[in-house]
Amino acid sequence: MIEIWKEAVVETAAFYVGWGGFLIGVIFGFIVYRTNFCTMGSISDILSFGDYRRFRSWLMAGAVGILGVAIIQSLDIADMTQTMYLTPSFTWGANIVGGLLFGFGMVFSGGCISRNLVRAGGGDLRSLVVLIITGIFAYITIGGILGPLRVAIFTAPTIDLAEKGMETQSLGSILSAATGMDAAAASFWTVIAVAGVLLLYCFWDKGFRTSANHLVAGVGLGLCVVAGWFLTALAFDDFADVPVQLISLSFVRPAGDSLEYLMRYTALGAPGFGIVTTAGALVGGFLGALSKKRLHLTTFADKNDSIRNMFGAALMGIGGVLALGCTVGQGLTGVSTLAIGSILTFIFIVVGGIIGVKTMEELA
Repeated sequence: MIEIWKEAVVETAAFYVGWGGFLIGVIFGFIVYRTNFCTMGSISDILSFGDYRRFRSWLMAGAVGILGVAIIQSLDIADMTQTMYLTPSFTWGANIVGGLLFGFGMVFSGGCISRNLVRAGGGDLRSLVVLIITGIFAYITIGGILGPLRVAIFTAPTIDLAEKGMETQSLGSILSAATGMDAAAASFWTVIAVAGVLLLYCFWDKGFRTSANHLVAGVGLGLCVVAGWFLTALAFDDFADVPVQLISLSFVRPAGDSLEYLMRYTALGAPGFGIVTTAGALVGGFLGALSKKRLHLTTFADKNDSIRNMFGAALMGIGGVLALGCTVGQGLTGVSTLAIGSILTFIFIVVGGIIGVKTMEELA
């Protein structure tokens, strides 16, 4: 059955990736808006009220993603070693600094990229400005005036794990190299251990396990990440002229890609997965706002609000590129592969968010 699906998807990859990715984005955006899922908000809830439920939703989505990726790989649907997250080049310096910058920036811009996407869909013009600036600074950091500086600074703090006998930077590969355990067994046990611990932590709290809103967010967003992996895995073809990248949800670089696509549509052909999921999340936010009767235009409160949001957006664009992802791109999609770079980025996004919240409190 899977082979039949793959053959059909590969034959018209642009169609399936375009419309399938768009649908995944719509569902993702709708869930984010309806459940008020917000990674920055989850950190604020902990620091201000001692409420860990939204943070547990984030972790639960990660656990669902980990289990889903393990199933996809076990069924030979995808070879996850071909993803950008599992390269043996462990860019720990960029993961740390990028995570800190992104986490700090998302506080000043009122939320991460996914949150701003759905708010923009609901009519928030501040979020639209944040998305545009994030996309511009992402491109500036990739190959613009900050590109050479990025390469110069972050080439040194990188470890080539291939020199240590590891094919990837997954926790399973590290366990296998450290213990001599069979690679498949090491991968299986790391999935069981990490996903099990995360789920146990989430369901240990009665407030979380009795909250349908938080459960839907955790399961639904985790499944969106798995759906993204599944779709691009079906579309992946080594022999294609331009192979579909094996990827799932991420929004920092796609924010810049979307701006470029709007400006150069006639020269670029069919949009890629990142662009269509970004557009889908906007539409999902619109539908979410419409369903809750909250669809209305809002803008900046004053000059300080404008400066604060634009400053945060610039940091998210720079940090998201350095870290190779955002709270979704690394915190969910990357973590679902159990890449140590993604886990390190997740930790430092949280640290950056905590510092950001404390700084905002001092400035208030």
